[in-house]
Amino acid sequence: MRLLRRHPVMVAVAALAGLVLGAATWSAVAVWRAAHHDEASEIAHADAIVVLGAAQYDGRPSPVFRGRLDHAVRLWQQGRAERVLTLGGNRPGDRTTEAEAGRRYLLDRGVPAEAVVAIPVGATTVESLEAAARWLHEHGLRSAFLVSDPWHNARIRAISDDLGIEGHASATWTSAARSAPIRARGYLRESLAYLWYLLAGR
Repeated sequence: MRLLRRHPVMVAVAALAGLVLGAATWSAVAVWRAAHHDEASEIAHADAIVVLGAAQYDGRPSPVFRGRLDHAVRLWQQGRAERVLTLGGNRPGDRTTEAEAGRRYLLDRGVPAEAVVAIPVGATTVESLEAAARWLHEHGLRSAFLVSDPWHNARIRAISDDLGIEGHASATWTSAARSAPIRARGYLRESLAYLWYLLAGR
């Protein structure tokens, strides 16, 4: 009590710092645990496979995007869903979108054209999943395997829940994001992004 009376500002700052550190630690643990839990191992079937977009170069998916798309192909070949949705808009100057590049990649690997839907909307994860949720709801569908990199699992699950999608995270570990520094940056970025989403909803 004496310390509080003599240094109230310092005590308040220390308490706030402890709260922030605690929240960041909790978020990091949640992201790590979600990353190492493949819900496709527990769910036999969903209405759709939703592939989160990543960079594409003039219609050619980047190595990270290819890893996600290859994972979606495996789920499709296993008969886990009847539809595959590819997500992602484009950047200024791009001649195509992530969603369209992803769709072409899947068609080239034998997924039937009638099974693949490109949703070329969104510059962020939230925007892309909002567009996917609208499409699913319009077609009477409600469940989906969510395919991205492992550190995205916690956030995309939270977003899908808020959008009324029964989402089951099924990440790829075979993308180009394999080195320790890249993965460390991914976990750090997503720990902050997940916490921000829970606080701000974006």
